[in-house]
Amino acid sequence: MAAPLALALALVAAGCSSNGGGGRAAAPGRTSAPTESTSTSSTSPSAGPAGTTTTVAQATPRVTGPAQVRPGPAQAPAASCPAVPERPTPRSDRPTYDLDVDVRPAEGIVVGNETVRFTPDVATDRLVFRLWANAPRITRAGGRIEVGLDGASQPNPTTLVLPRKVAAGETTEVSMTWQLTLPTSGTNDRIARSGNAVRLGSFFPVLSWHPGLGWATEPPTSGFAEASLSLPADFDVQVQVPDGSQVLATGVSDKPGHWVASGVPDWAMSIGDLRIVTGTADGGVAVAVGVDRQVGDAPGPYLDKVIAVLDDFSKRFGPYPWPSYSLVLEPDLSGGIEYPMHAMQGPGTLGRTTSHEVAHMWFYGLVATNQGATPWIDEGLATWAEGRFEGTTASIKAKEVPAAGKGHAGEPMTYWEARQSIYYRSVYVQGAQAVGALGSPELVDCALRQLVARQAYRVSGNGEVIAALSVVSPDAAAVLARYGIHG
Repeated sequence: MAAPLALALALVAAGCSSNGGGGRAAAPGRTSAPTESTSTSSTSPSAGPAGTTTTVAQATPRVTGPAQVRPGPAQAPAASCPAVPERPTPRSDRPTYDLDVDVRPAEGIVVGNETVRFTPDVATDRLVFRLWANAPRITRAGGRIEVGLDGASQPNPTTLVLPRKVAAGETTEVSMTWQLTLPTSGTNDRIARSGNAVRLGSFFPVLSWHPGLGWATEPPTSGFAEASLSLPADFDVQVQVPDGSQVLATGVSDKPGHWVASGVPDWAMSIGDLRIVTGTADGGVAVAVGVDRQVGDAPGPYLDKVIAVLDDFSKRFGPYPWPSYSLVLEPDLSGGIEYPMHAMQGPGTLGRTTSHEVAHMWFYGLVATNQGATPWIDEGLATWAEGRFEGTTASIKAKEVPAAGKGHAGEPMTYWEARQSIYYRSVYVQGAQAVGALGSPELVDCALRQLVARQAYRVSGNGEVIAALSVVSPDAAAVLARYGIHG
């Protein structure tokens, strides 16, 4: 088997720091900006790096943990913006995943070995893993995951339960094997295969623990790339792919076929015959953009835009906290699907899709959420950020929200299952309108900086979000309640 291409980081000799758009809403197997404007061109100037390079050889990146955050933001806050507190580090009791992933496109399968170490903060009598590869859109296309774990039961296709009593603060370890059957038809979703191109997001069993609350067991929906909760964790992944294939993924590749990522709520990868260009964002963040050869887009403009957006959002919302970011343009995908440090986008998505997916690195990647329960948080905040970069905040505020969705921005994914035609405007747009109603755009950015600084590497619900926004906007609870968002 060929070694996957490293995250192309010859340019990252300088110090790195630590830290999912164009599809519909997002989740552990996430998406982003919906169909309504996935191919819109950016109206913002796109300041690129000093130069771009086509990567043809393996490079060894400098690996830094998420706790090493650049001081920021570089842009001075407005006089009315309170000082931003020091960003917390990832929880010391976060889970760890050791994965061995063997991708076999010719056989239509992915074979995996997985070991998870988990320390609950509240006593539990079971371990719950979600199997998002068994969600409706994937299974309808012929995909599925089967898990070998003695003693486990499956009360429904996306939930695996292992009875086990674990005390608060006690660490337990679970090892399992699994086999993923790749979809045989198009999915326009997080798991897909098109020729030798394979898209793998939310593809392995993942813990669904919400610290302080217990297990999140929201049912799956057929929404684009929707799932539920996954909490920040550390990943150590060994990857095998066919000869001639390249890989871009969450994290950095410190040696052939080996990827590591720390303090991220999920892990995803894209495989194919990729044309890859690389650059560096502020603070030494290594950026790689790969375009599958089945896609006609040139990678350079996407690289320039990703770097410009990373730099902009690092100033607005606080420093990007991870050492790298990668984007792959893939066939048979409309819009985009975000994962921490890695995004998947379809052809012709240079416009707001790209800025939306990058925004998810802050809102879902860094400020983790339960997208099944509160999809407005990551999608509404990413839409606000997208509008700030694209210069479309006024038009987002002016969009009409359908009557059936007005005042329901805070509803869970189950509410939108039968209302998918109004989901984008009711959650993405209305969520952005809700935070936009807190005050001037500069004040809203200030409030979101507070949120990021206070809730980094933590799972946040409405209560935590409202509390953080209230530091800047004391009437945040009353304002958001008008949109159906309650603490």
